[in-house]
Amino acid sequence: MLQEQIWDSAAAQRYDTIGTGMFAPEVLGPTVERLVELAADGRALEFAIGTGRVAIPLAERGVSVTGIELSHAMIARLREKADDAAIPVVTGDMASTLAPGEFTLVYLVYNTISNLLTQAEQVACFHNAARHLTPGGRFVIELWVPELRTLPPGQQATVFHSEPGYLGVDTWDVAHQRVVSHHFHFGEGKQAQLFRSPHRYVWPAELDLMAQLAGFELESRHADWSGAAFTAESRSHVSVYRLPAAPTAR
Repeated sequence: MLQEQIWDSAAAQRYDTIGTGMFAPEVLGPTVERLVELAADGRALEFAIGTGRVAIPLAERGVSVTGIELSHAMIARLREKADDAAIPVVTGDMASTLAPGEFTLVYLVYNTISNLLTQAEQVACFHNAARHLTPGGRFVIELWVPELRTLPPGQQATVFHSEPGYLGVDTWDVAHQRVVSHHFHFGEGKQAQLFRSPHRYVWPAELDLMAQLAGFELESRHADWSGAAFTAESRSHVSVYRLPAAPTAR
């Protein structure tokens, strides 16, 4: 199934969980705070801007934000909250689509680079970020660390989250570095709603090599947006890559 078919109007409506989940203040607040700092009074570009979860509060902090988004349904949901004058959006793929102008910051949050299902597309995404950035500009990626240590030999699925009314299960294709996330939502009855999304998982070291191919250097890596140390036990990371600054004139 194509990504634009996965992220349809039903998915867009479910995406906004105001005040909870990834919209919870303790999750969203540190994300926006760090991105304001990294934008450094320049313009920001969000790859896969979605419904504006990060872009809207970032714009409210005074950062000029532009987005690239493949899903028409996600853009329509964003437009219910902010018009094109406030947050312009270019429709297209984050691996190849160009937005007008130059930026000091490109960011890609909440595991979204894994929606690109081949290594070539993920490498192209880094190159696309570099094309948009001024010298010294930064590309920020938030991504989970593959939890293959929890996968016993011969087992192809793991439970990544469980709570009343919700069960999250990942099925793994280790040979091709693919995972499908299954999100089951259910109530008291026999029926459950299922939403599935395919991903290509990426190890931090592989991500760093992709960055080098596009001319970036790793500037920092933390376990979260608040700056916690990244360790072997970290389940996710926020990695900041930077292009070399322009040479000083002599």
